[in-house]
Amino acid sequence: MRGIRKGVIAAGVGLAALSAPVLATHSWGGYHWARTSNNELAVPVGDNVDSRWDAALNSAIADWNASTVIQSPKVAGSTNPKNCKAVPGTIQVCNSSYGRTGWLGIANIWLSNGHISQSTTKLNDTYFNTATYNTPAWRNMVSCQEIGHGYGLDHQDENFDNPNLNTCMDYTSNPQSNQHPNAHDYEMLLAIYNHVDSAMSVMKGAAAGAEGGDTPKEWGRPTKFDRIGRPIEFVRVISPTEKVVTHVTWAIGEGPRGRF
Repeated sequence: MRGIRKGVIAAGVGLAALSAPVLATHSWGGYHWARTSNNELAVPVGDNVDSRWDAALNSAIADWNASTVIQSPKVAGSTNPKNCKAVPGTIQVCNSSYGRTGWLGIANIWLSNGHISQSTTKLNDTYFNTATYNTPAWRNMVSCQEIGHGYGLDHQDENFDNPNLNTCMDYTSNPQSNQHPNAHDYEMLLAIYNHVDSAMSVMKGAAAGAEGGDTPKEWGRPTKFDRIGRPIEFVRVISPTEKVVTHVTWAIGEGPRGRF
């Protein structure tokens, strides 16, 4: 059945490409995991979430696995959710009450020689425990979006007030129709992972136990801002060949302003 499902999605992507307007690329800086064969990318997703997040995590993993180039297994988590330390070769997903940081979720990717070597997603219960965000739609959208960043996707749109694009990679104030990927997300993943990397390109330098941090001060230099001036992407350089890139999803009305 999985092969049939993926075939249907691939056909849908092809039809969408023929019938719909051409959409802008939303690869995240060209960042991607090294794919050393034509097999699907099987980066394990570490489950460090509690029961409040189980449904959203399972939904996000299934959604991204519907791509024809990804088949990530869900595995037992390997980190403490409070600090959500990275584990080489995996995407670790965590939830905890990280405090009134302003953000709903963050995605960190560690890059070594241009390839993703490890990734973490943090989901902030300080906000998701409130009536505004404690809904399946908000949990599904933010989980899907942050894990999507972990595969190298950026947002399709960053305007909170225009009509939804029916994808979790779209900023919105009402996530009801933005809980899952759309055909353009799958098309973008095909473009990102349409080549085979040399085995020599597989990263060895990522430090086990590295932390992404919870605040702009820990994330490094802001490199991208949303429409209202909030920094949403940060880069922290570790060495000439290694850096950490952070994507931030701010809560409505929260987050710093200004190009600092």
